[in-house]
Amino acid sequence: MTRPLRLVAVSGGMQRPSKSAALAEHLLDLIAESIPCEQRLVELGQVALQLAGAAWRSQLPSNVEHELAAVEHADILVVATPVFRGSYTGLFKHFFDFIHQDALIDKPVLLAATGGSERHALMIDHQLRPLFSFFQARTLPLGVYATDNDFVDYRLRDKALIDRASLAVQRALPLLELTRHLQPSLAEEAALA
Repeated sequence: MTRPLRLVAVSGGMQRPSKSAALAEHLLDLIAESIPCEQRLVELGQVALQLAGAAWRSQLPSNVEHELAAVEHADILVVATPVFRGSYTGLFKHFFDFIHQDALIDKPVLLAATGGSERHALMIDHQLRPLFSFFQARTLPLGVYATDNDFVDYRLRDKALIDRASLAVQRALPLLELTRHLQPSLAEEAALA
């Protein structure tokens, strides 16, 4: 019997509510409509104070360790970060500095970002894609970038953005389906444990 895919999103937003978290949740829901999965959202703003002071993974409290482990054991990853001074936030990078360098090999990753204006849209290709290339992850072909004007009350409202998010997921589905078929069965996972 095949288990549902573990679908994990990481939101680099520091506030709650957060536009990055809203975008990540929208993408999680779109993927979950197409393939069976267990969803989890990791909000860095909720662990910021415990994460920011650590230099080594061994210094992190157990709740942060659980969030890191969720990312490392995900079958599919969605990452969404606000743009800060032309790149992802420092805390976002700090979180991924603690991820084991081999944990994301061949893992499908859907890239997303939010920013104040369209001028930061290329951040996905110039900042996020190289970061996940280091991890040897399979960054999905289309990224999703949203501006402040694309939201009303922390919900996506812009039709073009909603269509782009749907297209990004549709284009990713063949790889996500392959991931689903290649995962070990529940019995195989139990035998490996």
